[in-house]
Amino acid sequence: MYPRAILSLVLGLLFPLTFAVAQTGDGGAALQNSVEQLSSCIGRWDVTTEFLNEDGTTAKTVSGNYEFSWVIPDRVVSGKSEIPELKQVSAILFYINEAKQLIEMVSVGADGNLWVMTGELGGEVRTTKEFKTASGGAGQLRFTRYNVQADSFESKMEYTEDGGETWLPGNHQVFQRAAPGSQ
Repeated sequence: MYPRAILSLVLGLLFPLTFAVAQTGDGGAALQNSVEQLSSCIGRWDVTTEFLNEDGTTAKTVSGNYEFSWVIPDRVVSGKSEIPELKQVSAILFYINEAKQLIEMVSVGADGNLWVMTGELGGEVRTTKEFKTASGGAGQLRFTRYNVQADSFESKMEYTEDGGETWLPGNHQVFQRAAPGSQ
């Protein structure tokens, strides 16, 4: 009877750990990558944004800054984007939805238009849901983060107006971590 009681106790203690490991499944590495994405963006960033013509040439370049901080460690980051030249301010929220294996970003500016960008957990690409364009087509935005370094990264936004058959350049951003104490 004594060994059976010990076995029951050991199983009772190990079951919650087994359950927790089973919940992460194959998403463990993807989850860790997404947490690292959120962690790496914490702080203040100087950002140069190039708005692009359809052929990829630069139509306009503006400078601004982004600032991000934790709301819920390892799960939710809030941020603010400011581009003074355009008199543009946006609120940003990045979050991990572990149950759905997604990493998402939402952004809203003074126009009240809420953009939700969704990507696979661990991935660097996020897309919006399709929306109707002014010409009646099926529009969508795609954001890709790349060239990631400790204190810099790049992002590109592409768009489609034909349901994803062709993707055109929208903008290119270079994020450089701001010097401590800079405003």
